[in-house]
Amino acid sequence: MRIASVLSDAWQGIRRNLSVTMSVVLVTAVSVVLLGVAGLAWRQADLIRTTVYDQVQVQIYLCPKNSPKAACQDGAVTDEQRENIEQQLEEMKPLVTSVEFVSEQQAFDRFQQDNEDSPLANNVVVGDLPSSYRVQLSDPEKYQVVAETFQNAPGVSSIPNVREIFAPVLKIIGFMQWGAFGLAVLALVSAVLLLVTTVHQAAVTRRREIAIMRLVGASNATIRAPFVVEAIITSLIGVILATGLLWGAAVVVLDRYFRQQVATVPRISSADVLALAPVLGLGVVVLAAVTATIAIWRYLRV
Repeated sequence: MRIASVLSDAWQGIRRNLSVTMSVVLVTAVSVVLLGVAGLAWRQADLIRTTVYDQVQVQIYLCPKNSPKAACQDGAVTDEQRENIEQQLEEMKPLVTSVEFVSEQQAFDRFQQDNEDSPLANNVVVGDLPSSYRVQLSDPEKYQVVAETFQNAPGVSSIPNVREIFAPVLKIIGFMQWGAFGLAVLALVSAVLLLVTTVHQAAVTRRREIAIMRLVGASNATIRAPFVVEAIITSLIGVILATGLLWGAAVVVLDRYFRQQVATVPRISSADVLALAPVLGLGVVVLAAVTATIAIWRYLRV
C-alpha cells in the first residue's frame, strides 16, 4: 500500500464531496468547541476546589484602624486581644495544627505580588488589608468549631467561610460543565452520523473503482484506507479550527479580561486550551477513523 496513492485518493474524495466535507468539518469543530468548554469548566472547578474550596485554613481577620464594621467599634485590635486569640488557638490543639500571623504589611506585600499585573495593585495601600491569623486544621470538616469560637471575640473583624463564598460559583460552573458536555455529546453524534453519510456517499460514487480493485485482488485494507484517511483529515481540520477558536477566546476573555477583573481567584488560561487540545484531537481522530472503518464495512463484504 503506497502512502502517496492513499493520500491522493483521499484528496480526490474530499474534492468530490466538498460541500458535505465542509459540513462535517463545521459540525466537528462545534463538537470540539463544546467539549473544550466542558473540559475547561471542569478544570476551573477543580482549580477553585483544590486551591480555595477544599483548603483546610481558617482565616481570622483582625480589626484594623478606622474599620466601619460593628465588631470593630472599639478600634484596632490590641496586643492583649491578640495574645488571648493566640492562647485560645494553642488550647485547640490537635485540631489546630499550625497558626500563621499575617501582619498588615505582609498582607499588602502578598497582594502586590499576586496582582502585580493588575490595576488593583495601584489602588491598595498598607492598612487597607487587615492583619489576620491563618489557622491550619487537622480536620477541615470542623471549620465551624473554630469559627464559632472566635466569631464575636474582641479584636476579631470577621471569619469568612470560604466554602459558602465559592459555593454559588461552583454551582454555576457545574451547570456549565454538564450543559456543555450534553451539547457536545449531541454535536458529536451529529458529526458521526454526518461522517457515516459522507463515507456512504463516497463509497457509492466510487463503487466501480471498488469493484475493479477487488477484481485485481486488492485487499480490504487497501480499499478502506482512502476512506479512513479522508475521515481523519476532515476531522483533523475541524479540530484545528476549534482549537484556534478556543485559544483565541481564551486569550481575550481569560488572559486579558479575567486576569484584571478577577485577580484573586485561581483561574484557567489559554495554556489550558493548548494542554487540552491534543487530548481532544486524538479522541476525535480515533472516533473518525473507527466510524469510517465501520461505515465502509458493508461495501467490502463478499
